[in-house]
Amino acid sequence: MSAEYGVDVPDSPGGDQELWARAAAGDVAAFGELFDRHVGAVWNYAYRLTGSWATAEDLASLTFLTAWRRLGEVTLVNDSARPWLYTVTANLARREQRRLGRFAAVLPRLTRTTVVRDHAEDVAGQVDADRRLKVVLSAVAKLPRAERRAVELCLLGGLSTADGAAVLGIAEPSVRARISRARARLRELLRDNDVVAGEEF
Repeated sequence: MSAEYGVDVPDSPGGDQELWARAAAGDVAAFGELFDRHVGAVWNYAYRLTGSWATAEDLASLTFLTAWRRLGEVTLVNDSARPWLYTVTANLARREQRRLGRFAAVLPRLTRTTVVRDHAEDVAGQVDADRRLKVVLSAVAKLPRAERRAVELCLLGGLSTADGAAVLGIAEPSVRARISRARARLRELLRDNDVVAGEEF
């Protein structure tokens, strides 16, 4: 994970709802505590959605900027800000992927220049991990929308199936069923790659 964000800070005593209310009333320190509590998880979720360290940092920053702007409008699920933060992150990631798709469509028309890249040995493992993650993300993108959302929230984001059900507005057994079907599809989609769905999920 990015050194800028350090490690994920576990929830401290007291729920997010109280901190959120204080932050909405103008308590900057309360918002700072929410940030410290969840930024690591948000960064990791963004990275697993995009496969890019830099994009994950941008998305994490934008997620908390959105949270700051919408403090008074948000109702938390199960006294945790994380499901809502993940939803914002996923929406921002989809917007970024659409933007990159438009850029990729224009790129062949631009003048090509040769870029010499210097890869040190200490990043070789990360490059391979990024490649493997992008293969998995490409397979996840091919899932039916309902299964893809369950995978993004619970498998990539690490939400419990109960929290995922609350975000999606469906029963928890339905979330578990969607995840089970998604895992089977992912195993099939990844069968011919050197990535096994079980390794990632």
